[in-house]
Amino acid sequence: MASRKSSWLPVVFGLPSISLLTACSGVQSSLDPAGAAAQLIADLWWPMLVVATLVTALVLILLLIGIFRAYRHRSARPLSSRQSRNLVIAGGIILPLSVTIPFALSSFSIGRTLYAPPPDNALAIEVIGKRWWWEIHYLDKSGDRIATTANELHVPVGEPIKLLLKSDNVIHSFWVPNIQGKTDMMPGQVNVTSLVADEPGVYRGQCAEYCGAQHALMAFLFVAESEEDFNAWLEQQAQPALMPETAQAAQGREVFFDAGCASCHSIRGSRAQGDKGPDLTHLAGRRTLAAATVPNRIGHLGGWITDPQHIKPESLMPPTEMPPDDLKALLSYLEGLE
Repeated sequence: MASRKSSWLPVVFGLPSISLLTACSGVQSSLDPAGAAAQLIADLWWPMLVVATLVTALVLILLLIGIFRAYRHRSARPLSSRQSRNLVIAGGIILPLSVTIPFALSSFSIGRTLYAPPPDNALAIEVIGKRWWWEIHYLDKSGDRIATTANELHVPVGEPIKLLLKSDNVIHSFWVPNIQGKTDMMPGQVNVTSLVADEPGVYRGQCAEYCGAQHALMAFLFVAESEEDFNAWLEQQAQPALMPETAQAAQGREVFFDAGCASCHSIRGSRAQGDKGPDLTHLAGRRTLAAATVPNRIGHLGGWITDPQHIKPESLMPPTEMPPDDLKALLSYLEGLE
């Protein structure tokens, strides 16, 4: 019997520890910072965790002492009014204030730092929360668009970034845990925040405000790369789509228009000017589909075209039925949009 009980100890005490340690790292963890803002948040959170743990342990110990004494000394006299008053003042006022005031001041100071106005030379990026995906515009100094992409935000490492956050439907919230805290995106309003990525890598961003059926699948990739790689990427993104290089891809281009895809999507350099869905000019260069729901592979792309509701129910992407040969041609064309 004793051995059976002891076999549960690793489960009871090990799983919570493993879960806690697992949550402290990864591409979507504010406790694994890759930016100055996320580092400030983590530096505040760890002391809060330690203090909260100690306070919880102290309360539980006092509770157990009280229960034990009440059980062993049933006839013990209750505390006097003076003792009761002193206990309330010390445990209910002085101790909580001594703990919360330093954290409140630290939080206020960090907040001022996080939401300080971005420098004038910051790269401006407009991010629009859609249903349920992200439209991203890179802007020049005059506010004109350099390039448009979707669900994948590229930034140069070490450079200040100015984000212009908008929504064209409901309230969303922009959050890249490894880089920055949350900033809401309000319909009819532009919220401005700034960030700096200190380490190169691919991180996962997420809408942090419940926004509907596919809120959990409204994600994006945040790609921090060297200035050289970023400039090359942005220059390529600013170019129009290449013309099809094969007969099958050329046929797929015609299928794209015949199937009505151009009514929702745009492809720069063609007559496709739809604005309801993501810009597909450089679709093949993106890592994921459907707002980081599935990898950008030919099988997933074909499934997304023919049965998007299976991948992301209630999304605005309608199913498109077509003969197999037309689908193969369309996929060949879309795979060439790099």
